[in-house]
Amino acid sequence: MNALRLSTRLAPRAFGMAKTFRTGGATNTFARAFAAGGSKNVPVASGVPEMHELGSVDTGFYDDRIDKAQEPERRAFAYMMLTTVRFAYASFARLLVVKCVASLSISASAAALATADFDLSDVDFGETITVKWRGKPIFIRRRVAAEIDEIRSIPLEHLRDPETDMDRVINPEWIIVIAICPHLGCVPVSNAGEYNGWFCPCHGSHYDLSGRIRKGPAPLNLEVPPYKFIDEKNLLIG
Repeated sequence: MNALRLSTRLAPRAFGMAKTFRTGGATNTFARAFAAGGSKNVPVASGVPEMHELGSVDTGFYDDRIDKAQEPERRAFAYMMLTTVRFAYASFARLLVVKCVASLSISASAAALATADFDLSDVDFGETITVKWRGKPIFIRRRVAAEIDEIRSIPLEHLRDPETDMDRVINPEWIIVIAICPHLGCVPVSNAGEYNGWFCPCHGSHYDLSGRIRKGPAPLNLEVPPYKFIDEKNLLIG
């Protein structure tokens, strides 16, 4: 019932508005004017109300519209600004990539210290020398046959850090180890200790002639650096 009453009240009003728009037979003309966006150049028939007569205050389209004939430089300025900003972004991205690649590249000084070669022709059997590689001391010992046989006869069960002598050397005559105790970083003494290898006097770690820990607090064997023999008497570490 309420819907019926409401439709009864609104029907006369809608009929009156439609009659107003049909005044002067200009219904199609007004529709064209409305479809054209209210352009000022569209002719409007007499008797048809214009947009401002209907109470519309939306004049922003005319107030803010850019006249391309009077201000043609606006588009060129916008394109120039966009191009400048994009060029700045591209330059920054290129600089960032160059910096990242440069940080990953090794310097010439570091590359020179990466490897070191040594002449072993003056080292006698049973002698131990100390050299330096990357700022670390390196023990190089030339072992006699009896020392090699003794070292290789020790069962792995007797070792704290089990490792065979064959796995630690390339040439059985030469044992090369980093002269830093794995306990607290001390430098052991050569030809000392209970096993005639190396002895760390700081905390009493004893190493045999293969650089393996045999007694004391050190948890690991002396580290073997990467190395190879260039020939019979020249060694390359690194």
